[in-house]
Amino acid sequence: MRIYILFVLLLLSTTINAQSKFVFNNGAEPDTLDPQLISGLSEMRLAEALYEGLLSYNPKNLTPQAGVAKSWKISQDGLHYTFYINPNAKWSDGTPVTAYDFVLSWQRALTVATAASYVNLFFIIDNAQKFYKGKINSFSKVGIYAKDPLTLKVKLSKPCSYFLDLMAFVAFYPIRIDLLDKYKTKWTQPKNLVTNGAFTLDQWNSRQSIILIKNRHYWDAKNVKLDKVVALAYDDINTAYKMFLEGSIDWLPAIPTQQIDEIKLNPDYYVSPYLGTYFYRFNITKKPFDNVHFRRALIYATDRQSITKNLLKGGQKAVSSFCPPVAGYHPVEGCYYNPTKARQELKKSGYGAVGKKLPPIEILYNTSESHKQIAETIASQWKQVLGIDVISRNQEWKVYLSETKKLHYQVARSSWIGDYGDPSTFFSIFRGNDSNNRTGWNNSKYNKLLNQAQTETNPKKRLQLFQQMELLLVKTDPPILPIYRYVNQGMLREYVMGWYENIRDIHPMKYIYLDKTN
Repeated sequence: MRIYILFVLLLLSTTINAQSKFVFNNGAEPDTLDPQLISGLSEMRLAEALYEGLLSYNPKNLTPQAGVAKSWKISQDGLHYTFYINPNAKWSDGTPVTAYDFVLSWQRALTVATAASYVNLFFIIDNAQKFYKGKINSFSKVGIYAKDPLTLKVKLSKPCSYFLDLMAFVAFYPIRIDLLDKYKTKWTQPKNLVTNGAFTLDQWNSRQSIILIKNRHYWDAKNVKLDKVVALAYDDINTAYKMFLEGSIDWLPAIPTQQIDEIKLNPDYYVSPYLGTYFYRFNITKKPFDNVHFRRALIYATDRQSITKNLLKGGQKAVSSFCPPVAGYHPVEGCYYNPTKARQELKKSGYGAVGKKLPPIEILYNTSESHKQIAETIASQWKQVLGIDVISRNQEWKVYLSETKKLHYQVARSSWIGDYGDPSTFFSIFRGNDSNNRTGWNNSKYNKLLNQAQTETNPKKRLQLFQQMELLLVKTDPPILPIYRYVNQGMLREYVMGWYENIRDIHPMKYIYLDKTN
């Protein structure tokens, strides 16, 4: 009997351990785990597990809820926010999380040398932009200060309807500045990284996986059911798909498009709306892309319908607009597929008579079978309609990000997923000096309209300003080629609980657990 009981206990122990590990394919090797430098979705998934902002996302509807801040107050004029830090909030080394951690972290984000990816999101804070641009030397004049270790006060330059949403976004996460100063560029390595989220970094196996383990010092650790999260870094989606079929992966956030018909029959397949757009960027600092007629020729020569209907087949919507419908916004359509207009624009560009003699155009994309197929399809379309030779080149995620940021490309595969529920999350990235622009495009009229939209208090007029901006972006002076509107599309085991469909594809690991009892 004793042997039998020991066997049962061992079996139960094995089952519990198996249920406490969640494995998913993150699609790429992260470029960084520094929340203020992050710009890619694969990095954000990890950051949301490792760190926590003043607020966090409700897993079902993504509304802002308590995070490090247990409560908050907003003044009647909508300019003053007071956040009360949870006294039980701790870093993974057991030290308290304080209001000073946020002040120092946000000051770092507003320091030019940091090159924070989303620094423009901070500019809604009073004097933040002036400090960033050197017009104010003292950070004490910026509307961010700690009244005491558990009270953070923030003053805005104008009311912002989505400010609480920003407080849950990755760019506003706190970091340990003391450890950054101590370890410099190595502060995010497993042995050095200290975080304040539901998980902490255990292993970083280059090009293979990142392993997170439960943070026992997390203030809400009792409600975190996973002991371990394994994020695989397979950019070969076919390999990841095979592993899912073999039972090695619990969640596959992307699928091989060439097998979509087969995948749709699998009960683990899911598809839902997504607040994101797949598009191509043009590097307008390089000839012939500095010519707006040449860019429009390529856009008119692109048959997006054939891509979504014959290649992707997952419910994606072919679009000529950039910003999806969000918060009452109605997109402005740009240049539809029209071979005749494409040839006319090519002729206007001055390259029409020598179209076939142009050096081959290069499309850059990060390694992915789907990106490859789309690039090859578009290359064929441009060749057929305009007689232009096109080649494609793939690079691993880190290199791809570096090359696009340095403008070392001609045409680059891109995407943008809304970071919060407002059109500005899409339009702000094409401000001339925004680090997420990556096109070399700096349209003064667009910048002026964006500034106006940021100060406009009339909702209807504000949406009209965004429409004027979109007209510039997708038709009048386009630096981009919109291709399709994303859908959330992947595969999820039926035993995965606490994972909910939403338009931003945010699934906090804190709430996920596995139930294999059925």
